[in-house]
Amino acid sequence: MLILLEHTRRELISTAARTVVPPGTHVRRPTPVAPPPPYKPRSTRPVAPGLPVGLCGPLLAMLGVRSSSLGLVLALAAAADLSLALSLSARNDTGDASTQLLSAFAQLNATVGGRLRSAVPFERPCFSVYEGRRVPVDHAACDAVQANYTDPTYRVKHFGAYMLPQTETCQASAQPEQCLLDSNDPSNPLAYQGVNCQLGNIPPHYIQVASVSDVQAALKFSKKTGIRLSVKNKGHDYKGRSSGKDTLSLWVTGLRSISHNANFKPDGCSTTYDAITVGAGVFTQDVYEFADKVNRTVIGGYHQTIGFSGGYFLGGGHSILSPVYGLAVDRVVQVRVVTPDGVYRTANECQNSDLFFALRGGGGSAFGVVIESSHRTEPQLTIQAAVMKFTPGAADDLAQWYTLLVNNSYNWANQGWGGHIAGPTLIHVNPLLNNADAQASMQPAADFVRARGGSVVIEQLPSWLAFFQKYVTAAQAAVGPELALGTRLLPADLFSTEGGRTQLGQLITSTLPFASPYIVAGTPYLFQEQPGATSVTPAWRDAIWHLSIKVQFQYNSTLAEKTALYESLEEHIQKFRDISPGSGAYFNEGDVYEPDHEQSYWGVNYAKLLQVKQKYDPDGLLDCWQCVGWKGQSDPLYQCYIKIDT
Repeated sequence: MLILLEHTRRELISTAARTVVPPGTHVRRPTPVAPPPPYKPRSTRPVAPGLPVGLCGPLLAMLGVRSSSLGLVLALAAAADLSLALSLSARNDTGDASTQLLSAFAQLNATVGGRLRSAVPFERPCFSVYEGRRVPVDHAACDAVQANYTDPTYRVKHFGAYMLPQTETCQASAQPEQCLLDSNDPSNPLAYQGVNCQLGNIPPHYIQVASVSDVQAALKFSKKTGIRLSVKNKGHDYKGRSSGKDTLSLWVTGLRSISHNANFKPDGCSTTYDAITVGAGVFTQDVYEFADKVNRTVIGGYHQTIGFSGGYFLGGGHSILSPVYGLAVDRVVQVRVVTPDGVYRTANECQNSDLFFALRGGGGSAFGVVIESSHRTEPQLTIQAAVMKFTPGAADDLAQWYTLLVNNSYNWANQGWGGHIAGPTLIHVNPLLNNADAQASMQPAADFVRARGGSVVIEQLPSWLAFFQKYVTAAQAAVGPELALGTRLLPADLFSTEGGRTQLGQLITSTLPFASPYIVAGTPYLFQEQPGATSVTPAWRDAIWHLSIKVQFQYNSTLAEKTALYESLEEHIQKFRDISPGSGAYFNEGDVYEPDHEQSYWGVNYAKLLQVKQKYDPDGLLDCWQCVGWKGQSDPLYQCYIKIDT
């Protein structure tokens, strides 16, 4: 029967579902990443070709679909696919209310051109049980998933895949409610053989957004039906804000327009900027490559597949060029966004300026769904790159290394260095120094590394793209493992005074048995911001480091084990909060259970942000975990978050 239904679905599926970008004049339209093909299970017996559409009614009736809803289910099946129709019917079988909801889904699907989809877990092809039912294993598809489980360029093509897979799961469930492989060994059969694959925290349905009207239709649908919304771009989210059990998701990854204007004038303004305008779904690496072709540099993230015009800049957006050129929110000059009231608005310094303020650091999708944004560029830059790595030998090598970094980072920040430090590895860049000065500046670190037989490269590169291609793609954050972060912005006085350096160095040394801190020297320390223009916490402006420590869950971690890991993470990151009173944290990479998160993420800006939220979203239509104006962890939207007291 399952094989027969699958064949029916394939016969009915629309062939018109193609990625579409918003209208406008563009210098280049990158080839969109095609959506993954519909799941096609392997058949162990031949299936008669050309199953008549007329058999759909009897098949659905055999599966228990109510006769009162049958016409609507068939309409959905004809417009989209049978799996969508069946999943909607199975979840909504309560008489008149069911019929009304199915009708609303059918109307929504028609409005968005048949691009309403059913979600399937990324790992589903490997499992023989899905939502409690026996299903065929697709061995070829499973092999591909296993081979590419930690490849961001592969995961990003699949709606059901998130870069940090714990956000795919219902972590709070006492019994596993997930569909995961073993990230340490994706071929480990214990993770999937005989295991019930479940949708978990993945939204059951999504719209593959192609236009403003798609977003407007979803907002209207949500207000009419009460079904909550979530917004996903590339799935780079440590806090689960882009997933959500029982939500309708807006997948904006297909909005890939990109253009450059050397005299860009924001609507209603007189000032012009050299700017690049990008759709919400453009990859960061694509922006870097495009900018390089027009001899420009854009300030962006440290990963190929981050959505440049999405949650990255909305939450602040650090870069290793930020010490000199500011955060992403300092660079954006205009945003086009659909606000929760369904209006497509342009926000900049000259119109909807309160909304523009909120979008420059207010975070997530709390204030609307971004369609495109425009960002100031810099000329093509010559980059000094310092790349060092050693293997710790002595027991205290790593502690001595971090102490050296603490002792030198204040000077490095004032010289314009920015970069990442991961245990015994350092990658820093500087757009201000020449190579001789860069060599002299980094001499203490270079001597330490060479004394331990490590490698040191301090070289000049002709552009940001040249640096990115040579070093970042191999060093960017891993995807596939289930990770949680605790983070803190560490202020300058911990680096500029002897007492501060001693305190910080000792704390890091005591933390090393638990985790090696990951350091981002990506704060806007030298950048002269426009006061009051952005809504990120002012703590960013006085910080030298953005420090994080992490814990990793396993595919088979129990609820008790996950809870214990979160609590242990809280215990350790709290010590860094204690030595930095009045500082804050980065919303996009903050602790899932950040205490007093309004103060940590936004500080004095929160009151104004809340006013803006209430103005543009008076009904609270858009909500996400610890976002501005959120309804709190008792809201059913957050049923998959473990409840932890902080």
